[in-house]
Amino acid sequence: MRQARICVERSSASSRAFRIVLFSALLPSLLATSCKKPQTEQLTPARIHAITRELASAAHSAAPAGTQIRIGLQASEKNPGTPDTLDITMANTAPDSAAKSDAAKIQRALTGIATRHGLTEEVSGAAEGLSFFYLKREVRTHAIQIHLGAAAAQQSQGSSAPQNGAKLAIILDDLGNDPHVAEEIFGMPYPLTISVLPNHEHSQEIAQEAERRGYQVMLHLPMQAVATEKPEAKELRPGMPAGEVSKLVNQFLQDIPGAVGVNNHQGSEATSDPALMRELMPVLRDHHLFYIDSRTTAATVAYETAQGSHVPSAFRNVPFLDDVTEVGAVRKQLELALRDAREKGEAIAIGHPHPATLQALREVLPNAQSEGVRLTFASELVH
Repeated sequence: MRQARICVERSSASSRAFRIVLFSALLPSLLATSCKKPQTEQLTPARIHAITRELASAAHSAAPAGTQIRIGLQASEKNPGTPDTLDITMANTAPDSAAKSDAAKIQRALTGIATRHGLTEEVSGAAEGLSFFYLKREVRTHAIQIHLGAAAAQQSQGSSAPQNGAKLAIILDDLGNDPHVAEEIFGMPYPLTISVLPNHEHSQEIAQEAERRGYQVMLHLPMQAVATEKPEAKELRPGMPAGEVSKLVNQFLQDIPGAVGVNNHQGSEATSDPALMRELMPVLRDHHLFYIDSRTTAATVAYETAQGSHVPSAFRNVPFLDDVTEVGAVRKQLELALRDAREKGEAIAIGHPHPATLQALREVLPNAQSEGVRLTFASELVH
């Protein structure tokens, strides 16, 4: 029995000795592995764009009423190191101290998003307001400008070279039914303006998600068309009293949260009625909304009435993108829109979420900047 116990003890000792030798042999490689610095994620342009939209959403939540927020989705594989831009212009009605406090609040909201994504901050000089960059692995991913004070509007217009030159705003109408189509649009890294129909199954959901991701949201306001077109259940019609016009617009706006502007859905009958347009425009002015005339009829008086009512406004000044819903046809219309933007200085195009339209946008828009055209939100082109 004693001999057996001795054999077991010797066996255990040998096992311990073997483990010690094995651990000693593996120790250098274990130390080398544990001492390696973790690899920091290299952000792709798509990921940078997603963060940009989060930053814009945070700024929207923190900023005072009347603040304008513009995003520039400029990061790309072709131009590594080119940051996305976020340009925030606060209304210059507050005292200087209050404006600085509001700007600091916005910056804190942005910092929370940046920190969550592992971005660091680099302060830049600015004559008015705040100017800084966010970086990942010492590469600039986002350029931020917060304008405040009396010179805010002037400075935001001339703050950087990309603000100059030809501009093209693309409005995508008729959203509200299909969230999957909306997701396809949200996957495109461009400042597209989303116009959402009220009283559809997914109207609120799509409007809220578009605003959260940094897109500009408009109310696609239903208006009466000629008899050959399918009407919406509720729409503006000639002969409506002023109180009914206001009530209906208010109802529609409750269904499209975050709307900053309006364009007409159909409306070939309504927009050519001067009395109805005179009733509508003060309602939009009271809500601080801009108006884009979709120009569904040559007889429209909507833009002229908006201008006369001091409503910031513009109109579609290039052909509809997708009267023919084929990729080749839409691509050709987009190329014409880019050409017209260069010739006119600025252009507003309108399309719809057809598969052919979205495919053509994916094919053509990556070349817009190299062709001398800056894509922008519709709000930048109203006057």
